[in-house]
Amino acid sequence: MKVKFSAGQIIKYKEGSFLNFGLIIFKISETNYIIARVEKNSAQTDRESSIEISRKDLISAIPEESFILNMNEIKTVKADEIVEVSGKLKIQKIGSILKNWGKILAKNYYDSVHLPLKFTLSSENIKINYGGRVFDEREISNLIESVLDFWLTAGVCTQTFEQKLAKFLEVKYCSMVNSGSSANLLAFMALTSPKLGDRRIKRGDEVITVATSFPTTVAPIIQYGAIPVFVDITLPTYNIDCSILEEALSQKTKAVMLAHTMGNPFDIEKVKSFCERHNLWLIEDNCDSLGAKYCYRDKWQYTGTFGDIATSSFYPPHHITTGEGGAVYTNNPELIKIVNSLRDWGRDCWCPSGKDNTCRKRFKWKLGELPYGYDHKYIYSHFGYNLKATDMQAAVGVAQLDKLPDFIQKRNRNWKLLKEGLKELEDIFILPEATENSKPSWFGFLLTVRDGKKFSRDNIVQYLEMQGIQTRMLFAGNIIRHPCFDEMRKTGEGYNVVGELKWTDKIMRDTFWVGVYPGITEEMIDYMIEKIKEAVKKQK
Repeated sequence: MKVKFSAGQIIKYKEGSFLNFGLIIFKISETNYIIARVEKNSAQTDRESSIEISRKDLISAIPEESFILNMNEIKTVKADEIVEVSGKLKIQKIGSILKNWGKILAKNYYDSVHLPLKFTLSSENIKINYGGRVFDEREISNLIESVLDFWLTAGVCTQTFEQKLAKFLEVKYCSMVNSGSSANLLAFMALTSPKLGDRRIKRGDEVITVATSFPTTVAPIIQYGAIPVFVDITLPTYNIDCSILEEALSQKTKAVMLAHTMGNPFDIEKVKSFCERHNLWLIEDNCDSLGAKYCYRDKWQYTGTFGDIATSSFYPPHHITTGEGGAVYTNNPELIKIVNSLRDWGRDCWCPSGKDNTCRKRFKWKLGELPYGYDHKYIYSHFGYNLKATDMQAAVGVAQLDKLPDFIQKRNRNWKLLKEGLKELEDIFILPEATENSKPSWFGFLLTVRDGKKFSRDNIVQYLEMQGIQTRMLFAGNIIRHPCFDEMRKTGEGYNVVGELKWTDKIMRDTFWVGVYPGITEEMIDYMIEKIKEAVKKQK
């Protein structure tokens, strides 16, 4: 005899000589079902692994009182052991039970598979990465819940993430996108919008920046047809040399686009004052500096809140991660509207995904040369892209944001331990220093081999890599010496350089960095210090 049951039915089943209550969640086969035990007394139940069932949650068989479903006690029951069906749950309650189950499974999976092994110096294969994702069951649980909702584009989780990040930074507007590179593209392209009138950046206009950068800080400028004007940086802060700003200025200058290098703020006082004097846009690439602060006019603010528009990246090594992902944020309502238009195919409509007629006049617009009443969801005010993130990514980010203050604290602790441990090597390396009036949120620990040494950076890096310590260059070093600039170098067109870029070239030749991310323990830091000293001794 075949017995058919549906999800969410409350049943009685045999166990020995007693009858017990349970809840059918889903079918394993035609004859086997998974159930969870029902508790009458909630005081004996672990609240994190249980869920309450009340009268309003049931379609039929209304109980006299609510009861608790203990989801830690799960078992398989054969169909012929089921005595009777006592009732059925509403679909909303079935969904909440499955999501709650997902949280329990996430924790069990994390504890069993992902819980990091303790680092020991006796390990056969020591590996200390420069960066990486730091997470627990909360990120996995959020991700499972988002997958179960199956909203595959930006949605509720994305809106929650945007609101939480904006609240953390104390900015008015935040838009999540699919990468930090896309964030930089959108931040720059927003300033080229015709809606900005005379202040818009046009092709041939100049943007002051530095050559010691990641390529995607520069790429949007070049790809649009504006002219990057490269100036040198200074050590030991590794940020822009502000003394060259006035020399770099021309009648064509429209903006300054700079990154806060490795979590260390650039001199915001000087850069912002320069931009205000000359009515220039300021774009802050905050991808490596989320959580850094600067004291401006006696007020501490997070980096990314000083300019007209700013960006973040959530690639795994960054301060928080969503896998791939990024954000654009600003206090300017006009700029965020342009950003969202460019992010969402260039459309004029501002309805979020899955929503229609937010403006309440969807078929009453007259724009461009379109006929009156053309569907506003398909009117385009910019040449845009689809650069949205997904709700799955955002769900991970929501959990990560709760951990951000602790991540910042651990990064800065690790940086400080490295600085103290390597102080005796100051005659060998230029050690990094924080910018005056700043509280960095360090992305890594920079070391630059001083002039006149008998060994090179490459000698040190190769030894550290052999010892299991991952190293990185300071991104491009000097971006204009890369193959992507070959054609422009030959023609001498497409970019300008002010000064010699002396320190930029030194960084290209002599600088590297090691990690300080939250997954690095104090024992790992001690090992790194020991091996860096050892590397120096072997070269002498």
